[in-house]
Amino acid sequence: MRRLFSAALLASLTFAANAQKQDNRLKGLDTMIQRILKEWNVPGVSIAVVEKNKILLTRGYGSRDVANNKPVTENTQFAIGSCTKAFTASVIGTIMQEGVLDLDVPATNYLPTLKFYTPELSSKITVRDMLCHRTGLPRHDYSWYSGNTGGRDSLLYLLRYLEPSAPLRQTFQYNNYMYAALGSLVEKLSGKSWEQQIMEKFFIPLGMSRSTTGNFNKEGDFSYGYVYRDHTIQPLHFLPENLQGIAPAGAVVSTAKDMATWLLLWTNQGKLNGKEIIPFSFYQQAISSQMIASANLPSKQAPDFYFFNYGLGWYTASYRGHYGVGHGGNINGFSSFITFLPTDSIGVYVSVNQNNSPATRVLSNLILDRMISAPYLDWNNLIKMQAGGNSAVVMNNSKQGNPSHPLTAYTGVYKHDAYGTITIKEDNNNLAGTFNRWNLNLQHKHYNYYTITIDDAAFDGSEAMDGEFSIDPDGNISSLKMPFESGVKDIVFIKQRTIVAKDADLKKYTGEYDFNGSVVKVVFSGVGLLKALVPGQPEYEMIFQEQDLFTLKGIKGVSIKFDRDASGNINSGSFIQPNGIFKVNRIVSGEGNKKNNSNRQSF
Repeated sequence: MRRLFSAALLASLTFAANAQKQDNRLKGLDTMIQRILKEWNVPGVSIAVVEKNKILLTRGYGSRDVANNKPVTENTQFAIGSCTKAFTASVIGTIMQEGVLDLDVPATNYLPTLKFYTPELSSKITVRDMLCHRTGLPRHDYSWYSGNTGGRDSLLYLLRYLEPSAPLRQTFQYNNYMYAALGSLVEKLSGKSWEQQIMEKFFIPLGMSRSTTGNFNKEGDFSYGYVYRDHTIQPLHFLPENLQGIAPAGAVVSTAKDMATWLLLWTNQGKLNGKEIIPFSFYQQAISSQMIASANLPSKQAPDFYFFNYGLGWYTASYRGHYGVGHGGNINGFSSFITFLPTDSIGVYVSVNQNNSPATRVLSNLILDRMISAPYLDWNNLIKMQAGGNSAVVMNNSKQGNPSHPLTAYTGVYKHDAYGTITIKEDNNNLAGTFNRWNLNLQHKHYNYYTITIDDAAFDGSEAMDGEFSIDPDGNISSLKMPFESGVKDIVFIKQRTIVAKDADLKKYTGEYDFNGSVVKVVFSGVGLLKALVPGQPEYEMIFQEQDLFTLKGIKGVSIKFDRDASGNINSGSFIQPNGIFKVNRIVSGEGNKKNNSNRQSF
């Protein structure tokens, strides 16, 4: 693989058919790019540079297909990840211009199906809050990235189960869910899919003919994604199609040539060839600081790079004394960075086919410095020092405190309303599992704690976390707590009972029962669920244990045992409680038929 990579790197420099006249500031750029690619073990890169109304460079370097030694060109498709957010925000801007949307009105006014963790949040979070990541929700990325979500409606529904970690508008917390929800908002207000809106409002009028909303061409000039691991460049599968719901947050696929046009739009105040594409009023807000992202104080190494805020789909910062706007993007196998200096009308786009790669920032900053003739700064080493802290976690192999139960007691299916399903199984005298689409490795740490890593090429071990199996009052393994998100309580996956009753069988228990002169109703309340309605008390969910035996959810030591007659009909039952066993007779069946009450007993 190294031989193929080296050959591609040296031989794959390609130019557009109508070669661009090189700007003096970009002389020697080819050599610099090749050096950076080699140093960071990046297969290929797609680059565009614009200034004012001119495209100075659209070019590909390196390989888009390592195995077959195919070069990157200006038309090679790369996934741009979260650089997509500026597209989604801009669609919101066009709808705002049409007079049907106010950014500062609660989003649920326009999208009633949108519900947050509390009614207060649902009534207060505005469209602007969602656009600039100040809703109080942390990322919660594991809940969708693991493959639990399906379409956009499904993803939107899960938001009500995601706990915030900060008060509204107090803290910047990047959240992909917000942009997925904004995609649903676009669809609600426009009557067209998010994909259609992006195509009609940007791709077509800008002539971005090789850009898509989440799909690569099946053949032709497109790049595979890669990850550098174990000193080799390895292919990495792109996100599966069942994650298309998250597309408004990061699914655009584009090329250097197309992204150059997108940059021209932003370096010319939302206009292209004199025609307004992005409303100017929204353009101004989009590139203005709406929320402080971090202090980013001047440092000794970079004294002229400071403040770091978020606008609407864009970050803002002071870059080498110039006002800078930009956004990064990371998605399976690809990393991108797009930045522009509005007052200079200079823009740079860099995308590499390497997973979570710092090389995009290195190249972007080095090219920007050339364009503004800034004093030399060794961005390569500076960013390399910052990236050095992201090393894999060293696993602790020492086991202390044996598990409280046999391994078989931990096996089963665990569910969370938003995060989906974790399945634990016994494997070779150890535990293993799955988390939605991923395989999990479990290593016993202490007592009921296991260190859990994700067995997927996109992870390197740095994601390792300690999960805890919990015990209920009856001594059974009842849940698995996972610290998936800092700042909120551990995500609790509830262990599911493996015994399942058919709905037709459950309905046989429904009806009215005489409880010492009061009427207790047993009703069917949805797929696989019975409830007991006791006068003057809350509804009790009945948990199926075995034929004719149910426990009541949330009440320890209480169960209901139904009795059958010689013909198999259910005519009576017993409430088994800590203070005794109380007989009940069925007086009305679920079909509304009265039963013979001659043997009625009270208790």
